[in-house]
Amino acid sequence: MRQFALSLALIFTAGWSCAFEAEDVASFGPSDSKQVLRILSTADIDFFKPMILSFLASRPETAIDYTVASSTELQKAIVEEGQAFDVVVSSAMDLQTKLANDGLAQRYKSEATGSLPEWAVWNDMLFAFTQEPAAIVVSKTGFKDIPLPNSRNDLINLLRQHPEIFRSRVGTYDVRQSGLGYLFATQDTRASEIYWRLMEVMGGLDAQLYCCSSDMIDAVKSGDLLIAYNVLGSYAINREDREDFHIILPTDFTTVMLRTAMIPSNAPSAELSGEFIDHLLDMSHGLDAVPLTSAELDLSRVEPSLNRIKIGPGLLVFLDQLKRRSFLLEWESAILQN
Repeated sequence: MRQFALSLALIFTAGWSCAFEAEDVASFGPSDSKQVLRILSTADIDFFKPMILSFLASRPETAIDYTVASSTELQKAIVEEGQAFDVVVSSAMDLQTKLANDGLAQRYKSEATGSLPEWAVWNDMLFAFTQEPAAIVVSKTGFKDIPLPNSRNDLINLLRQHPEIFRSRVGTYDVRQSGLGYLFATQDTRASEIYWRLMEVMGGLDAQLYCCSSDMIDAVKSGDLLIAYNVLGSYAINREDREDFHIILPTDFTTVMLRTAMIPSNAPSAELSGEFIDHLLDMSHGLDAVPLTSAELDLSRVEPSLNRIKIGPGLLVFLDQLKRRSFLLEWESAILQN
C-alpha cells in the first residue's frame, strides 16, 4: 500500500495551470497495477480508508488512487476541467445533485442499488451509502458545571446566560467557503426560523468560522472552542480522542446528510466503478456504514425529529445565484457583527 502526503497533492495539481486544488492524495494496492480506480472525494482519507481496504481485500490486483478535495474544488475538477475520475463521493448533496442533473453522471443499476429505499437514490445516478447527522460538539472540560444543551433553544439560552464564558469560543462553518456548511445552513432554515436566532446570538459572541468539521473538532479538543455547531457527527464519533467531548443530536430537529457516490460520465473504468459502489452499499447495512456505526449516533433516538435531506432537484433551489447571494447576505448580517 502506498501512502502519499499533502506535498504529493500539490505536485499532482501543479501540472495544470488552473487545476483544482487537492487537499490530500493517497494510493492503495500494488504500485504496478494495471487496474486502477480513481476516486475524487470530499471525505478525509482516515474516514474512507476502511471502505477502501475492505474493497481491495478481495481484489489484490486492483489499486485505488484516492484524492481529497473540498466540494468547491471537486466541482471545478469535474465541471470546468473535465478530469477523468471513476467515482465521485461528496457530502455536499446539492452540488452532487447538480452534477447529475447537468448530465455529468452516468446511470448505474445493480441488485445493490435496486435494494435502496426511494429516498437514498436519485435517477439511478446518485447513491447514498451513509446517513450522517449534523451534531453539536461540546467540550467536556468546559461543561463540567454547565448543563448540556439538548436543543437549539437550549443552546441559545445557554449562550445568552453565559456570554463571558462563550465569547469567541463558539464555532460553526463559514458557509461562504464550505459546501456542506452551506447545505446544512439552508436546510436548517427550511426546518425552522430558530436557525437565524441562533446565528445572531453566536454572531454577537464573535463566533469563529471554519471550513470543515475536522478543524472544528480540533478546536474543541484544544480548548479554543467550547461549542461547535453543525459538525458532522460521523467525524466526531470516530476520533481517537472522542472521550474529550460530548456529541449532541438536537432534539428539536436533527439534520441528516446522505453522503452520495456517483459514476462520472467520463469515468475510464465504469465497470470497476459500479463494483465499488455496490461494495459501499453492501457495507452500509441499511445506510449505517460500518466505520460510522455507534450507539451514540443511533438515529432511532431522534427519529421523531429527523430532518433527512432528500436527494433530488429540490436541492438546487439554494444554488440559484440570486437565492445564494440573498442567503449569504442575511447570514453575514447575523454572524459577522464584530
